[in-house]
Formats: sequence, C-alpha cells, structure tokens
Amino acid sequence: MRLSPKVILIYMFGRRSQPESEVAPSAPTEEDTNRSPAQAKKGRPTPSRKEAEANRKTRLKASADNKAAKKEMKAREREERMTARQGMMAGDERYFPARDQGPGKAYTRDYVDSRRRLSEYFLFIAVGILLAGFVQSPQAKNIVSLLWFLVAGLVVLDVTWFLIAFSRRLKAEFPDPADRKGCKLYAAMRLLQIRRLRIPPPRLRPGGKPVKPKKPKEPQS
Repeated sequence: MRLSPKVILIYMFGRRSQPESEVAPSAPTEEDTNRSPAQAKKGRPTPSRKEAEANRKTRLKASADNKAAKKEMKAREREERMTARQGMMAGDERYFPARDQGPGKAYTRDYVDSRRRLSEYFLFIAVGILLAGFVQSPQAKNIVSLLWFLVAGLVVLDVTWFLIAFSRRLKAEFPDPADRKGCKLYAAMRLLQIRRLRIPPPRLRPGGKPVKPKKPKEPQS
C-alpha cells in the first residue's frame, strides 16, 4: 500500500501540539463562583455595613482627639507666653530673652535708664518732621530738610559721646571682654527707644532713683 507524503510526515514528526489559544479554560472553583464581582476586583472581601460604620467612627474619633490635643497645646503655649510676658515686665530675669540676660546687660540697662538723653526723643522728633514735610511750600520743605539733618546730626553726636563715656565705665566694671560682649550695641539700641516702650522696663528713673513698683489693679466689683 502506498502512503501519501502527508501521512508520512505525520508519522515522522508527530501531530503538532495544540496552540495555547485552543486550550480549554479550567473550570471555575466554588470560591470563584461565590465571590462577588466587587470582591474579585479588589482582591479582598467587601466589609459589611457594621464594619464600615465602626471604621468611620474610629476615624472620626481619632480626628477629634487630634483637634482637641492641638487646641490644648495652643492654649498651653498662649498661657506660657502670657506668664513669660508678665515675668519679664516684672523684672524677673528668668523670663528675659537671651539678648537681655547677664550682669553686663543689666548694668547697661541701668546705666542708660538712669540718664536722660536727646536720643530717646528721636522718634517723636522724626514723626514731627515727617508730618511737617507734607506742607506744600518750597520754603517749608527746605526748612524741614534742614531740621532733619540738624536733628540727625545731634542724635549721632549724642549717641557717640554717650558710648565713649559708657565704654570707659563698662571696662572698669567688667575687665573681662567676654562680659562686655554686645553691651555697647545694646546700649545704643536702648538709647534710641522711647522710655515707656523699653523692654525689659527700666528699674531706675533719670537721676538714679529706683522706679516705684506699680500696684496691682484691684478687681472691679
């Protein structure tokens, strides 16, 4: 019997394997059949309504606790600032900022506050000259400019003269340069401040007399 070439090739190489596209899909398991489309998409079971409500309440409680903690922290910080402010205004050095601490700074404050100088009125004079500058008159403007340069020059001379005398006293009082660090700049800045606005408040009045402590305000009935 004569075989055809097609039959010979089949016997020699065997039947080709079936392509993957033609492979029948596996039968779905019972777990896959019972799983809802939402569960199959997320890969985890959908929480029940009771569980979702419990999770929501837990998140709300955590958020409320965080807000309460932040509110309490802000109230505590505000109270600490008020306590520090009152202590500083009362002259308690425990509440002074770092720039106001130390015996050298305390001596500088007392030395400046016990003397009345032109420089402490500089802000008042500057505001007055600024207001006078609004006058719409060329002659007035010339006078205002001249006054401004005159006052500025006098203030510079006043501060310079004061710092020269103060530097001598400071060196005699504190021989160690570390104790005098920053005191001259500190004195110059305090000189240019209005006496009522100086912080820490002055302990001495002009002339060297101590400032009388203020009586606490009586509560209104």
